[in-house]
Amino acid sequence: MTQRCDTDVVTKERPAQAAFPELTDGYRRELTAHCYRMTGSIHDAEDLVQETYLRAWRSFEGFEGRSSVRTWLYRIATNVCLTALEGKDRRPLPTGLGAPASSPGDQLAQSSEVTWLEPVPDPLVVGESSDPATIVAERESIRLAFVAALQHLPARQRAVLILRDVLRWRASEVAQALDTTEVAVNSALQRAHAQLAKADVSQDTLETTLDPDKEAMLERYVKAFWEKDIQAIVGMLTADAVWEMPPYTGWYSGAQDIGRLIDTQCPGGVHDMPMVATTANGQPAYGLYMRQPDGTFAPFHLQVLTLRGGKVEHVAAFFDAELFATFGLPASLPADHVVGAGAP
Repeated sequence: MTQRCDTDVVTKERPAQAAFPELTDGYRRELTAHCYRMTGSIHDAEDLVQETYLRAWRSFEGFEGRSSVRTWLYRIATNVCLTALEGKDRRPLPTGLGAPASSPGDQLAQSSEVTWLEPVPDPLVVGESSDPATIVAERESIRLAFVAALQHLPARQRAVLILRDVLRWRASEVAQALDTTEVAVNSALQRAHAQLAKADVSQDTLETTLDPDKEAMLERYVKAFWEKDIQAIVGMLTADAVWEMPPYTGWYSGAQDIGRLIDTQCPGGVHDMPMVATTANGQPAYGLYMRQPDGTFAPFHLQVLTLRGGKVEHVAAFFDAELFATFGLPASLPADHVVGAGAP
């Protein structure tokens, strides 16, 4: 998880207006990750980071270096998030709604009443580092299953767990940031751990490196959708794989059922579904496009994949075309696009 860094204390000799950008701008990416963990929305996170910097700027004159700038900014960001989350529902995935797995033959049902969890592009929340351990820790703390599990916690429990387990703050520091007691912090952390244990989220859930075998498997995965080769897709899923696709409320369990879902409910046929690679939540991700009547390809959904043992264990397919712009993916693909022919 993210390591502490408390050496960046403001020197009193520097004028506030000159010092503020230099001392604070370097934390924007990790504060965005923090607000994303708290809210489950990259759009909300970016807005809340802006609010954090506005509040920090307004109060900078009174900051006297009693803590590091980093700690000070995190305190502000955490409380900005807590205020923003008051009265708001959590952001689940379909598996978090409590309903049993659906049958692939069931009619698909959407819900506009649920505010769904959003994926996050890696460049917005993962810093550049030459330390493999740091990279793994950052990706672990934003992986989709972890962020989804956080959404089951009340906001203050969520904040305590993130500050203690991700940022490695002491209980006394968390108590000060949240204006509470160490006893209350430790109690909240214990309850949060119990909830995450129910969700079966552990640090070895995510395969954080792609060796040549996994990369080759993912290339076959992309080709299988292009060819709509259902058996090939099924063969690359774990037997207990899960497929979910917000805003559709159903979710599907088992490789064979997922195969039947794609075969019978997906409107695309052979050479109708190219995929463009990206990364989300520290995991492989793909923008899947669908062929249109004029032959071009339009955004269809964004898949975030979780791998286990060289296969795909979980797919979250987000049916939100606006995510393609968020991830820097093309707004469309030309009619002559061919998978495996060097196209983007």
